[in-house]
Parts: sequence; structure tokens; C-alpha cells
Amino acid sequence: MSDYFVHESSYVDERVTIGKGTKIWHFCHIQSGASIGENCSFGQNVNVSSDVKIGNGVKVQNNVSIYEGVEIEDDVFCGPSMVFTNDLTPRARYPKGRAGYKKTVLKEGATVGANATIVCGHTIGRWSMIAAGAVVTSDVPDYALMAGIPARQIGWVCECGEVIKKGVRCEKCGRENHYAV
Repeated sequence: MSDYFVHESSYVDERVTIGKGTKIWHFCHIQSGASIGENCSFGQNVNVSSDVKIGNGVKVQNNVSIYEGVEIEDDVFCGPSMVFTNDLTPRARYPKGRAGYKKTVLKEGATVGANATIVCGHTIGRWSMIAAGAVVTSDVPDYALMAGIPARQIGWVCECGEVIKKGVRCEKCGRENHYAV
């Protein structure tokens, strides 16, 4: 008996590490060499590609593919049908494979909303929040609230998710927000 749950409709390849308390639901595929932390949740139809590293407490909603070259730190939220890329100039006839992949990192606590796209080669800052439908084409600062196509910073968010003013204590949780000063 394992310390994690994998639904019978899902596939987990060889050489995969899955942490205690993680749940992998319907129609998922975890590819060889992937590493998934503890207490994660993967909704229906999630694909985790080879050699992807995922931290603890990560929540990945339905219909998300996490491609090789993506690294996800602890407590990140990936909304339904959000999209990662890993090659800036893909061609079906001229595949580059791993040599062409650009690294993308989602830092601790980041949130990516439903149907947002993260163009490869960028870092999504700690506790930042990407609005639903946004298209991220550059690095995102810690605690930034990003929206639009292309995504632009429209404000700041607290670790608790509350939209805040720069340098002001969060009214919801009371945290000091020195990071936004």
C-alpha cells in the first residue's frame, strides 16, 4: 500500500517519485523521471512530463499539461486549463527536443488562473497571482498581480490572496507587506 492515491484510470510510468498524501485523479499521466512532492492534488486529465520537478502542497486543476523544463515550487496553484509552453519557436518538421526547451520556474505560493498561458523561459515570483486568461511573456515579480494580454502588473497581492496597496498592512490577515515597498 502506498502513501499516496492514484486513480485506476491514471498512468504512472517507472522512475517516478510521488510524495506522501498526494492525490492523482482521473485520466492523468505522470511520465518517467517526474518528481512530485507531498500533499499535492492533480485534477482530471493532468499530464506531468518527464523530469518535471513539483514541490509540496501544489494544486493542479483539470486539463493542465506540465511540460519538461517547468519547475514548480511549494504551494503553487495551477488553475483549470492553464497552459505552459517549453519551446519559443516550435516546428513539427524540425523538433529541437530538450536542447530547445526554455526553463520556467513558478516560485513558492504563486497562483496561475484558469486559461492563463505562461510562455516559457520566465520566472513567476513568490506569492504572485496571474489573472484568468492572462498571457505571461516576461518575468513576474514577487507578490505581483498580473492581468491582460500580454500580462502587465496591475497591483499587489498578499500571501493570503488579498489585493493590497503597496507597502500597506493586509486588512484580511494583518501581515506586514514590506516586500511591496
